[in-house]
Amino acid sequence: MARVRYGPRDEGEIRTARRRASSLPDIWSTGVVAVWESDPDAVAAVLPPPLKPGERPLVRVNISRVDLPGGHLLGAGSFAVAAEHGGVAGWYPLVMPMTTERALTGGREVFGEPKKLGEVAVERDGLVVRASLGRHGIAFTEVRGAVNGELPLPEETEKTDFYFKFLPAVDGDGFDGDPLLVHCVRRERYRKLEAVTGDVVLRESMYDPVADLPVRRLLEITVGEKTTEQRGRVVERVSAQALLPYVHQRYDDPQQVHDAPPAVGGDA
Repeated sequence: MARVRYGPRDEGEIRTARRRASSLPDIWSTGVVAVWESDPDAVAAVLPPPLKPGERPLVRVNISRVDLPGGHLLGAGSFAVAAEHGGVAGWYPLVMPMTTERALTGGREVFGEPKKLGEVAVERDGLVVRASLGRHGIAFTEVRGAVNGELPLPEETEKTDFYFKFLPAVDGDGFDGDPLLVHCVRRERYRKLEAVTGDVVLRESMYDPVADLPVRRLLEITVGEKTTEQRGRVVERVSAQALLPYVHQRYDDPQQVHDAPPAVGGDA
């Protein structure tokens, strides 16, 4: 019988696949990063327990064009707020748009990353830079500006992202098993970094309501080239009841149409 590729792999094939996955070359990306201070109450409101707000109510958006082996390109983004867990300072991503299904499913299934298919753009024309994250035809985050000089290359740094890994229950009530809190540590190495003078635009979107985390004070915008290695670990099981009110962050819930934005000049 001819080989059936959906059939089981033998032990040798499994070992080969693992070896190839562990020996990938450095993958470089060109990314625009913006960091700002937002409303402290808004930042605290999006954090599921046991995460707590960081020392400052910071928001960080990272919008990247990734050069994959074989000449393929990937658009990848992350919109995150500063958080803390167990004495570890890090970031809690609310949405991570990706332009390919492979990047989407791997991160969600392995680490619990809140990835969604979307539009990611990073453009540069001379000194002018524009980057955006979009879904459903709405560029809900846009960073734009002009490069105003090179920055010293930072030392290799580690950043921690916090994810919740879970599966909704088959019967629609809660989860199939206890949700897991994951610490994902990323080691970043830069080969180029430049400062940008510009601004951040947050647009109203029913499914990606990042406009609720306004730019109170813009701290920095940079554009750079970097390579990243990451590793994750489960640090604890978390309360299903405590996490349930936040599950809509992960999905395009049709009921979100009823979640109106805060009234202008009023309370949220």
